[in-house]
Amino acid sequence: MEHDKGDLIYGLDDKPSVKAASYAALQHVLASFVGIITPTLIIGGVLGLGEHVPYLISMALMVSGVGTFIQARRIGPVGAGMICVQGTSFAFLGSVLGAGFLVKANGGGPDEMLATIFGVCFFGAFVEIVLSRFIDKLKIVITPVVTGIVITTIGIYLIKVGVTDIAGGVGAEDFGSATNLLLGSLVLGTIVALNMSRNIMVRLSSILVGLLVGWLVALMIGKASMVDFASQPLLSIPVPFKYGFAFDWHAFVPIAFIYLITAIESTGDLTANCMFSKQPISGSGYLQRIKGGVLADGINSLIAATFNTFPNTTFSQNNGVIHLTGIASRYIGYFIAGILFVLGMFPILGAVLMTIPKPVLGGATLVMFGTVAAAGIKIIANEELDRRKIMTIAISFGLGLGVMLVPDLLKEAPKLVQTVLGSPVTMSGIAALTMAGLLSLFPESEKLPKRVEASEA
Repeated sequence: MEHDKGDLIYGLDDKPSVKAASYAALQHVLASFVGIITPTLIIGGVLGLGEHVPYLISMALMVSGVGTFIQARRIGPVGAGMICVQGTSFAFLGSVLGAGFLVKANGGGPDEMLATIFGVCFFGAFVEIVLSRFIDKLKIVITPVVTGIVITTIGIYLIKVGVTDIAGGVGAEDFGSATNLLLGSLVLGTIVALNMSRNIMVRLSSILVGLLVGWLVALMIGKASMVDFASQPLLSIPVPFKYGFAFDWHAFVPIAFIYLITAIESTGDLTANCMFSKQPISGSGYLQRIKGGVLADGINSLIAATFNTFPNTTFSQNNGVIHLTGIASRYIGYFIAGILFVLGMFPILGAVLMTIPKPVLGGATLVMFGTVAAAGIKIIANEELDRRKIMTIAISFGLGLGVMLVPDLLKEAPKLVQTVLGSPVTMSGIAALTMAGLLSLFPESEKLPKRVEASEA
């Protein structure tokens, strides 16, 4: 069935020229590139993965390319059939770092940490794959308020990572020095200034340019070093489970929970994509597209774990690119996929990115993590908040942020309880789900005001 393209230049199934497609694809890559590589840079830095990071970045880009192709191509029931750029999800950062620290505490090195992380992420992907089959029924419990609470908590929790990097990173000898703070502020200021521009390309590339400006200044003042090109291999070769395969229940439960939330978050992103692409947002066709998109999310995360990178999800910022360019053709997804895959083939790119100093990276991630928190607040604000929803928000934030501010709260609890409920994201999410479940079982009576009136009479 043909749909009205409205103000789109190219509709969903139109085939733009190579020139137009390449230009649009470049804008999508600019909007998503930093988001794809940053989680890997953070995880690599915090867990001390060192020499493995360039390869991990290569795999992140390659898998993002493959995932974007699957979403655009729509292979059987898999894929939304739209421009759904896939990338490494920030939502998993806390639980992935938790899994790494768990292995590290038991004496494991980088290989053991990565084997466990990718092992639990591999099995966790099946949570989203299964949920995709009845995603429409989950909305009874996983409401926008629940999703907003979890996303806001993720953003608030990650802000600490960004601020720590601005100060110099964990364990830095010059932690909090004026140089570090000025570098971070320079990046932050550059991003804000470029975001004020009326030029679409300038806004889309603001974070990328901010990182570049900060990196160049860091080079000039001796805070960054040039990469040793000779020490890097020419090409990155994807090797399934390169670091081995391991599993740990304590690490699995928090990650599985985030897959549950990601399924609902992706539903929102895909719905927005349908709106910008002038596709229906109701009916069987819409539902099939949503199920296919969430299923692809799960399968792409399965591919990600197999080929040594972290869970993938749809990137919401690319919906804005569709809106700004007026190009919704899913064939653009093929071009985006090709660019990302080719970028991932060269490990030297990852090695160069590793030279970005912590304060520079922190200046950019602070913006991104703050944006995550703001997105969650926006979801909550769009709801009509009655006293029961406000109570849900209060309890969820109270418990979630409580365990973040008082990490020793559960130190006497069993290890599994500490791992699961010690995560602010998991704690706030479980609290929100529990409250939503109770509210669905005990709906507020509409007759209550009448009884009150009768008693007053």
